[in-house]
Amino acid sequence: MLALGVYNTLEILRDREPGIFLGDEQGNEVLLPNKYVPEEFEIGDKIKVFVYLDSSERVVATTLEPYATVNSFAYLKCTSVSEIGAFLDWGLEKDLFVPFKEQTNKMKVGNWYLVYVYLDEETNRLAASSKTNRFLDNSLVLLSSYDEVDLIASHPSPHGWNMIVNQKHLGLVYSDEIFQKITSGDQIKGYVKKVRPDGKIDLTLQRHGYRGIEPNAQQILKELEASGGFIDLNDKSDPDDIKEVFQLSKKSFKRAIGSLYKARKIDIEKDGIRLIS
Repeated sequence: MLALGVYNTLEILRDREPGIFLGDEQGNEVLLPNKYVPEEFEIGDKIKVFVYLDSSERVVATTLEPYATVNSFAYLKCTSVSEIGAFLDWGLEKDLFVPFKEQTNKMKVGNWYLVYVYLDEETNRLAASSKTNRFLDNSLVLLSSYDEVDLIASHPSPHGWNMIVNQKHLGLVYSDEIFQKITSGDQIKGYVKKVRPDGKIDLTLQRHGYRGIEPNAQQILKELEASGGFIDLNDKSDPDDIKEVFQLSKKSFKRAIGSLYKARKIDIEKDGIRLIS
């Protein structure tokens, strides 16, 4: 059977009135409707398509690109609610179904939700769940301190923000490590600060120590260039002012401007920093 909810590279078998039929090496076939058929093609060509169930529950192919594939997380908008559940826009003609039992809170039309896309083994249908934590596993974390990771902001906690790490694990960025506005669904780069013995992951949004100087310094240089070569902030400035302009802690900011000063890229003046031509 063709894999549902993922991209398949299939061979064009034949051209018929409703579209072209595609097949895999195991002899499975699927229709690519006319509206998705490329203008030019030849029998025997290979084509990459996404395979899912249409509104009539038939396996069908499309060249549209969904916002998420099976076994991944996405931030999607609720388009409708019925007596059996909610439906989310995921970039395809048929919306993605979320059963009531898979909703953390009852979904409302127009709101956005972080969900996990899965294949229901009982019905063989693609669906989504906003109960994202149960699809994350920290029993085996093959990460080390300083590793760069892909993060999706999940939900705030009293201590900071819970993050989905590399689409696999749950981690936490503490409040004192956050120097930018974060909302649920944001996709950002982060760094592993520590993996605890129980598998919990402490994260930071800034590179550690000397590893963070170069990218932070580059960011400051860009801001200086955009500001005409001068910014009225220096190592004596208020941490909140630094955070507002550069999204950096005062400690990270001081390290970065120190490296720029030593490299003779900037002057640190009494009332700010100035770019050296």
